[in-house]
Formats: sequence, C-alpha cells, structure tokens
Amino acid sequence: MSLRRTDDRDRLPEPVARGDEGVVGRLVQVLLDAGIDGLGPLKSARELADLAAQDTRTPEGAVKKVVRSHVVKGGVGGFVTGMGGFLTMPVALPANVLEFYVVATRMVAGIAALRGYDVDDPQVRSAVLLTLVGSEADEVLARAGLTGGSGKVVGLVGQQLPPAALLMLNKAIGFKLLRGVGEKAFARLGRAIPLAGGVLGGGIDVWMMKRIADHAMGEFPPRVGSPGVVRSTGH
Repeated sequence: MSLRRTDDRDRLPEPVARGDEGVVGRLVQVLLDAGIDGLGPLKSARELADLAAQDTRTPEGAVKKVVRSHVVKGGVGGFVTGMGGFLTMPVALPANVLEFYVVATRMVAGIAALRGYDVDDPQVRSAVLLTLVGSEADEVLARAGLTGGSGKVVGLVGQQLPPAALLMLNKAIGFKLLRGVGEKAFARLGRAIPLAGGVLGGGIDVWMMKRIADHAMGEFPPRVGSPGVVRSTGH
C-alpha cells in the first residue's frame, strides 16, 4: 500500500493550524523520546524487546510477554490515578493520559521491534504512533494530507515520505490523542468515589491497552526472514 499526498486544505484541522501546534508537538516528542527511545529510568523499546527475547524461546513468546506486562502497567496506572476521586481528577487525569500513551507507545514499538521492524526508522516511528489511534487512522491520514488503502499503518514502513509529510502526520496523530483526554474524562465520572474511581480507571486502561495491543499485532505482522529484534548502529 502506498500513501499519497492530497489537497493541502485537508492536512490539519483548524485548531491545530491556529495555535495548538506547540502543545501537540511537545506531546509527540514526549511519546517518541520516552516511549520509543527511553528517557530517565525508562528503557528504550529496543532494550525492552531485547530483554523480552532473552526470557522467551520465540519472538512471538516475547511479544506476548511485552503485551502482558504493559497491560498490567496500564491497569495499575489507571487505578492509582483514579483513587483520589473528583478532588484530584484535574491533576491526575492529564498525568494518567500522558503516562498511558507513553506506556502504549513503548509497547507498540516493542512489538514492532520483535516483529523485525527498525524502530529507528522515521517511517516506522510514525507507524507506531499511528497505531495508537486505532480505527481512526483513516481520518488522521486524511487530516495529514495523506490517503491510503488497507494496511495503512504498516504501509508507512518502507515509504519514502519526505520529513515534512511525516511531521504533519505526527501532528495529526497528536491532535487526535489530545482529543482523547476529554473523552477519557467523561468515561471516568465514576471517580467521584475514590475506590470506585480506581477500579473504573484501572479497568478502562486495561481495556484500552489490550485493544491497542491487538491492533498493533495485526498492523505489524512478522517480517519474512526476520530473526526477531532488529538492531542498528544508530539513528
């Protein structure tokens, strides 16, 4: 599947074009830096994949290990930030959303690495981010001025899109993820009661992380002839 540019007027929604680019850009950079490359105590997705591969007999066993651990992390994060109820929601919810997507990015990049994709490749990095929006990928591609057919996520891999096109796509993805903050808040109104809020928050994050994992495993099929983790000498 090849991606092609469409009319420039379809690239980005007006809110991004008119002032939110700084926020969106920072979000995307955090996901790339912390989710894929590793930041502070967080190991990179490549290191995560290497460790999982060492503990299992097959690349697919390692993929399942990565998914299990990140689904658990997502649930724990949602439970902890939901324990404060409405009193802490204004602070806890944005922090949890950012943490959730960093963990999800790391999980998807780990799956991609174990399936034979080079997570240092800019095309693969954008494909990892695109996986986070799931079934809304078509809408995001249209907003970035790109169109494509089936296999839209992995279709980015191997494409020679110019840096400007990838930057536009990453911004469109970031905007879509920011919209999810409000949707997540609405879904968690049960946080008025601390314990119930923790259970609800944890349950929602487990469900969302599992859904992203299933989508990633479908969009990043094992590459033919790949031994598993792809290593490179640098960016």
